[in-house]
Amino acid sequence: MDEGGYGQYRFVSFQNLWKTKSIKLVLPFLIVPVFFYTVLELWNGSIPSATVILARPEIFLTPASSSSSPFVRQSKSSGDVGNDYVNNNDESGDGDDEKENFMDDEFVFDIGNGAVLKKNKDGHITVVRNGQDDSVGNITGTGTGDGFNSLFNVSADSDVGSSFNRSNVHSQSVQKNENIVLEEKVQSVMSISDMDRVLEERRRSSESKLPRQQRSKLDRQLLYARSEIENNSPPTLRNDPDELYEPAFRNVSRFRKSYELMERILKVYVYKEGDRPIFHKPFLTGIYASEGWFMKQMEENRQFVVNDPARAHLFYLPFSSRILQEVLYVANSHSHRNLIAHLNDYVELISSKYSSWNRTGGRDHFVVGCHDWATHETERSMKKAIRALCNADVLEGFEIGKDVSLPETHVSNARDPRRNIGGKPAHQRTTLAFFAGQMHGYLRPILIEQWQNKEADMVISGPIPHRVKKKTKSRRRKKTRTVTTYPYMNYMKDSKYCICPRGYEVNSPRVVESIFYGCVPVIISDNFVPPFFEVLDWSAFSVIVAEKDVPRLREILVGISKNRFMELERGVRRVRRHFVWNYKGPIKYDLFHMILHSIWFNRLYEI
Repeated sequence: MDEGGYGQYRFVSFQNLWKTKSIKLVLPFLIVPVFFYTVLELWNGSIPSATVILARPEIFLTPASSSSSPFVRQSKSSGDVGNDYVNNNDESGDGDDEKENFMDDEFVFDIGNGAVLKKNKDGHITVVRNGQDDSVGNITGTGTGDGFNSLFNVSADSDVGSSFNRSNVHSQSVQKNENIVLEEKVQSVMSISDMDRVLEERRRSSESKLPRQQRSKLDRQLLYARSEIENNSPPTLRNDPDELYEPAFRNVSRFRKSYELMERILKVYVYKEGDRPIFHKPFLTGIYASEGWFMKQMEENRQFVVNDPARAHLFYLPFSSRILQEVLYVANSHSHRNLIAHLNDYVELISSKYSSWNRTGGRDHFVVGCHDWATHETERSMKKAIRALCNADVLEGFEIGKDVSLPETHVSNARDPRRNIGGKPAHQRTTLAFFAGQMHGYLRPILIEQWQNKEADMVISGPIPHRVKKKTKSRRRKKTRTVTTYPYMNYMKDSKYCICPRGYEVNSPRVVESIFYGCVPVIISDNFVPPFFEVLDWSAFSVIVAEKDVPRLREILVGISKNRFMELERGVRRVRRHFVWNYKGPIKYDLFHMILHSIWFNRLYEI
């Protein structure tokens, strides 16, 4: 079968095959039972009459309950992926980067009574029903297969996925079509307070999973570190020599103790297996640069990296999700099965060569991936590993307390990743709110419709030039010279609040860009787990707005007092050090160390 898209099938002539006597004898015994079974299922209503199921076994998705309603995968047309785009030469754009084609499969789940549970190309989960009946019964099922994001278990009163409850099902809109009259949206939002509860519960229930007799010396070292963090963290220092900003941390004393123990104890083994460019070749520019900078600084590190895997507490799988996509994705194939298979083969190689993977099933291994597809590429073979992901979406299988939310940093100059950091002082910022960007996903068009050209102090628009060059003549010397301006960046440097709405996925480089330029990030992205969620308190330096509250955006921002804004702006300036890459090598509490610390910290509670 062709490894291309679901819409491409290979037709094979059976003329020569039919001439063989054995086929003539066997084939009727195969066709007749299938025919009668299909007729019976259609009679019972178990197979939707409008559904054509082709012989691709990975299309079928098994229902969790005794219901015979099947999941049926549907392919959608290829579209652009990545949150946003900006040309690498910075000539135009909105502060984002990279444009590529990708198709992530839609799915449909028949729930009976003329209704189906449907995920569309924008990520909406809806109940679509023929007729006027708007009653919704229990919807229960699980799905597996290439491109299917995660466990799905939905009901009017049950949990969806493994993390949280989604029970609010109500009529959202009416869409008239040939067969569709009523469309209902299944509300599936995990608030920040919900995320806090999930993290706390995971920490409380994180007793060591290893029997005492199976604990190695390295395991005991990690358990010792965890005990020290919980029981012997020093009190908050009045004169902090490290100048950590206490309000920005959940518990600054525990963070300081954990960081100290990480520097003293942690050893990491970096696998040498894997061919370039997918492995061992850092990608240092663009919006996916975080994974490349971490790879570069991890492989060059002498403090944490060891050459003997027997000495390691953690194991790094050094691949680039960005380059994996560039090298292996077949344009217009509508499939990333070969990308997943490549990583599966790599894990099989590692597990056959080293005992470390098999000892824990990969739980003491970690990957760092910033491309949008990294979540799907790693959800099978690397699911038990700690995954540092930019696309930190609880709907996509991100596990709070195990996985790490990776900051998406847009680096335009690999030799100076800190270029242009800073902005106007808080009291000189005249623009209340700023957003400019491509209309990716379902949320940004709503933002534009609600707020573009509505208020003088709110600059909300589509993409604007990232860099503009103008030729001017000097009056004195009468010579022509080129002047470069940066409209996008200058708006951020002049704004109090920078709007960071989701694109096709939940993550956006605007969050870190806002911090770079001293602008308070306003995150509008339901189910997005903010970076370093296990240690940072984002309420100290950001504003988080629910997607449903976009029409109230100005009311929310104007309602923030001047003193509160000054506190948020101070928080942005103080946490900036934790979100920057340093070209000459990592320094204490910078982005490299924050990523490594969160991986270490989460591992302590997963032994």
